[in-house]
Amino acid sequence: LFRRVMACGRRSGGSKRQVILFILCVCVCQSGAETLRYSLAEEVGRDSFVANIANDLGVPPSQLTARKARVVSEGNEQLFRLNQNTGVLTAKESLDREEICPQSDTCTLLFKIFLENPLQLIRGEVEVRDVNDNSPVFPEKEMVLEVLETASPGSRFPLESAQDKDVGSNGLQNYSLGYNSHFSLALGTGKDGVKYVELVLERQLDREEQRELNLLLTATDGGSPPRSGTAQVRILVLDANDNIPVFGRELYEVRLAENSPREQLVVRVTAADPDEGSNGKVRYAFTQTSERSRQLFELNPATGEIRVAGNLDFEEAKNHKMVVRATDGGGLSAHCKVQVEVLDLNDNAPEITLTSLTASIPEDAPPSTVVALFSVWDRDAGDNGRTECAIDGGLPFRLTPTFENYYELRTNTALDRERTADYNITIAAMDWGKTRLSSQESIFVQVSDVNDNPPEFTQEIYTMSVTENNSPMVRIGSVNATDADTGKNARINYALVRQEGMEQTKVSINSENGDVYILCTLDYEEVRAFEVMVRAADGGSPSLS
Repeated sequence: LFRRVMACGRRSGGSKRQVILFILCVCVCQSGAETLRYSLAEEVGRDSFVANIANDLGVPPSQLTARKARVVSEGNEQLFRLNQNTGVLTAKESLDREEICPQSDTCTLLFKIFLENPLQLIRGEVEVRDVNDNSPVFPEKEMVLEVLETASPGSRFPLESAQDKDVGSNGLQNYSLGYNSHFSLALGTGKDGVKYVELVLERQLDREEQRELNLLLTATDGGSPPRSGTAQVRILVLDANDNIPVFGRELYEVRLAENSPREQLVVRVTAADPDEGSNGKVRYAFTQTSERSRQLFELNPATGEIRVAGNLDFEEAKNHKMVVRATDGGGLSAHCKVQVEVLDLNDNAPEITLTSLTASIPEDAPPSTVVALFSVWDRDAGDNGRTECAIDGGLPFRLTPTFENYYELRTNTALDRERTADYNITIAAMDWGKTRLSSQESIFVQVSDVNDNPPEFTQEIYTMSVTENNSPMVRIGSVNATDADTGKNARINYALVRQEGMEQTKVSINSENGDVYILCTLDYEEVRAFEVMVRAADGGSPSLS
């Protein structure tokens, strides 16, 4: 029917389309100017008010909601909750300072506020203030001292110190002794700041006059009102023994790897006593030693050997201090100190914490678009706690360190959904220990479609025929176009293009499937051939055709 093929062209209302590409630069803003600092008393109820973040940042609560503000605590346990509608930061549960920060004078909890659009991070810290909720407690309710009747006035006898889990003025402040005619108390503070107490003999003892004394020792803290704990001090008066045990060293220093096996020998302390018989036989015992150290180490009372009894963990405590008392059969005693330094082993793998994730990225996102923000933390120290991160090669993404231990996952090149619709990205974190430990975290990212592909006909020219004297609305064929996009961007609508000299009135087309119909009866002698032009347009915005 056609002797000559005419080229098809596209028009769009006589005007050229201009595509303006806006590049959205997403960056993580670090509020380095200052840190939000708050304080909260321990043991307050759950959901207790900490601060109004919106007021302190000078922004309305609606902005916190719009920017999806959230709070992330340092470490694994999330201790705070942020109400986006009011900007109020509250404690999720009642905080026990002694449980969160054991053996620490200060207790500061770190958190970060994350805002999106743009992504922003603000540091914060909450100081958990101590309240006087613990009384001083002695390791034993009764202490037994054996004192020679020949002991000179002024002689001193160390007593077990009380332990108070509270700190500062709420901690242990003073000792007092019940009235007696032989002893007084001497208080002191060691180089490590721990208060100790000693009995001072004021008047010489006489075993024939009194064989035993019972004294009440009271430890008092500085709270308001103060709390106290008591212990009985039982004094056994002994016959003369003129030599006390003598340790070979005043201080034993030992370095020991964490996770050392139970029963491993730590050190052997030795005290010599030149007396004979029971007066020269020495027995060893811990004194002025914390309960935790007594759980981790055991002392052989006969040999002076100290062995591992529990699980040593560098991350829990880096050193342990103990005092060993050597007592001979006559009741005379001497003391030495043992200091154990715990050496770090690489026994903790890095921990990856995902802070922010954009699960879907448009395929026209510019290179360097931020996809995710995450942190890597290793509880070990030194090279054992030093980490590095990597992702699978061959992916259009890269990792960018930001600050401290945070990383950004960014696009590295332009994305094409028609080539790859989604990515499963594996982040691997590895430490620098001698035996390197690692962990992985998988991130699934979908590439969302952008209308960047116009429909394409399977043929440039479709030739169809019909017999004259046909019935109206006869289907004579169909045209077909495909679109590489998806969803509404790939939904195609067919329509005739009105052009001068073309017989659009004789033909109709189904807008959905491209079927072509003859609208009227044709006469071969009147018209033998004619042509029409069809446009296929997708459902994108703007539409491509």
